[in-house]
Amino acid sequence: MASLNLGSLVQSYSSFNQVSMSKYSPLSISFPFNFSKNFSSTPKTPCFASLPMISSVLTKEDTVKEEEPCPQIPSFDFKSYMVHKANSVNQAMESAVSLHDPVKIHEAMRYSLLAGGKRVRPVFCLAACDLVGGQESMAMPAACAVEMIHTMSLIHDDLPCMDNDDLRRGKPTNHKVFGEDIAVLAGDALLAFAFEHIAVATDGVTPGRLVRAIGELAKSIGAEGLVAGQIVDITSEGLTDVGLNHLEFIHVHKTAALLEAAVVLGAILGGGCDEDVEKLRKFARNIGLLFQVVDDILDVTMSSKELGKTAGKDLVADKVTYPKLMGIDKSRELAEKLKNDALEMIQGFDPEKSAPLIALANYIAYRQN
Repeated sequence: MASLNLGSLVQSYSSFNQVSMSKYSPLSISFPFNFSKNFSSTPKTPCFASLPMISSVLTKEDTVKEEEPCPQIPSFDFKSYMVHKANSVNQAMESAVSLHDPVKIHEAMRYSLLAGGKRVRPVFCLAACDLVGGQESMAMPAACAVEMIHTMSLIHDDLPCMDNDDLRRGKPTNHKVFGEDIAVLAGDALLAFAFEHIAVATDGVTPGRLVRAIGELAKSIGAEGLVAGQIVDITSEGLTDVGLNHLEFIHVHKTAALLEAAVVLGAILGGGCDEDVEKLRKFARNIGLLFQVVDDILDVTMSSKELGKTAGKDLVADKVTYPKLMGIDKSRELAEKLKNDALEMIQGFDPEKSAPLIALANYIAYRQN
């Protein structure tokens, strides 16, 4: 069974600690929240947002300085939480996608699905379900379905006709092992089975909520979601007049949409009210875009060995990225703002139950791979 590699987790929190927020207006676009507000001269840090949780995973050399008193919340061991949840997801996926006839296609599906990875999206799904009062079992099939779809997108992204990549999660990409034809089919099979699995395996959820969740997932990956981002990304390669609005559209759809769906699915299946679902949607939209901004930064600041995938490929492909348009420092400032805006969306929830989402937001902001 694939295991979760969190070896760089502790140090990942400190990489952006020196970010200084200067005034900058990144863009204005008609989404459920507004990025057009200027950065303030002082970062907005909700009282509970990161300090109590980061302290549980900081190295001895790091310190946390609190500017104002914060209410006490229970300590939270993020690393143990991630390992436990990731192992649960891995076990569920290994059971769901068993090795049987036709053997070749299931080998290819399992090769990429169980190849490791942080399992960030499924953990987000489970954490959102718990936050609104649901049980893990209600959201586990959806969490697995999201990871199956994410894996499908990686298999197809790596194909020669797309990003033409040879390395993924530190291993040869699917088409390098099984051939392009099998890789295409493995991705197709994972996509189809994701919907079968969430429809058949979900238990303890009303039919109305299940149908609503399936609709959310389908929309997030179709022509109004992931595919929309992909097509605009592909047709933008080599263009010289791409601005921040254009870049934001790509990544809100290509990257953020599926992560948003993971959180929203967890909230819906866990029984969350409409108001809570929408708060979590906005939280996840910010986090999804944050994930991409950090990814763009890492692509030009880390090595292939450190990332577990080919570094610098966006530069080679002449793709527009946040560092390319804004520079590294402004990209880091945007990442900090997105994190803080996301954390504002969950201030009203129970601090103990929101601790995993707060920790995940900090992990994504300060990750090293």
